[in-house]
Amino acid sequence: MKILLTGVAGFIGSFMVKRLCDEGHDVYGIDSVNEYYDVDLKHDRLKSIGIADYKSNIPTDSSIYKSYTFHQLNICSKEALDHVFRNNNFDMVVHLAAQAGVRYSLINPETYIDTNINGFFNILEACRQYKCNNLIYASSSSVYGNRNEMPFKETDITDYPVSLYAATKKSNELMAYSYSKLYGIRTVGLRFFTVYGPYGRPDMAYWIFADAILGGKTIKVFNNGNMFRDFTYIDDITSGILKIVNSIESSHSADSVPAVTYNIGRGEPVNLMEFIHLLEINFDKEVKKEYLGMQAGDVYKTWADTSKLYADYGYLPSTPLEEGIHSFAEWFKEYYNLKNKKTSV
Repeated sequence: MKILLTGVAGFIGSFMVKRLCDEGHDVYGIDSVNEYYDVDLKHDRLKSIGIADYKSNIPTDSSIYKSYTFHQLNICSKEALDHVFRNNNFDMVVHLAAQAGVRYSLINPETYIDTNINGFFNILEACRQYKCNNLIYASSSSVYGNRNEMPFKETDITDYPVSLYAATKKSNELMAYSYSKLYGIRTVGLRFFTVYGPYGRPDMAYWIFADAILGGKTIKVFNNGNMFRDFTYIDDITSGILKIVNSIESSHSADSVPAVTYNIGRGEPVNLMEFIHLLEINFDKEVKKEYLGMQAGDVYKTWADTSKLYADYGYLPSTPLEEGIHSFAEWFKEYYNLKNKKTSV
């Protein structure tokens, strides 16, 4: 299939390029390469998937990714997005581009409306106008808010988001449903649960903790460490997305509206202090901790019920937390050292 993949300089997007190309798909990747966090990391991700210089779109010498094309583009630009759709006959869109981060939405809310609402609308409209009838898009576990009932199920009410970021993701699900109802576009929304691994996001807690451990800094532990997250390793996430990509037309909803949402997580909530302890073991160093109260926009616990995704697509995560943390730590130590060498020159 010919697939438009958005957010390819992002964490999940860069890994999806590899998986889709290895599977034989023709991938057209776009990303704005914004400055929400370290642009050098985004450049390094792009280099890892075959783009030596993203500004000139010069590919690296790699036969693996000959079916991959990259173009720097902001999904908020409807004209630029229409041009890409007009000149390509996409069979599917995997839409991962978004303004991420719960805490940043407290500081810069406008960008969430621009990217997550207006940008998503542009994607939906392009799919409608240019007859691309298969759309997989990123939602978030944040839509569940602070629920007491566990684990989170797709049938749960999600009308009470505790952050603007969560509200935009809930809005995406509603917008996708309406376009499916009106125009017959198959839409699959994926509620991601705390994805981690090599090349992850620097604004995520596990990266901040790792950086603090190596740098001898103090970490902030919110809610006095009494928090739980359903940590999901990147390889399990991409495997799940790939299953849907390869069988979206032959599966899912028996409903009259071809729109569905799924939880995609590990399915095992982990205490934050246990997670920090595993990092300390892998870095062979204890980190200084400052214990604080609950932060605005945060939720106490996340826990994914993934039985629906398993029933429809055979999704079954297989990476134990200990293995995933070890892989991340080994990569991070090497990347941290390389970065420090660059900045010291």
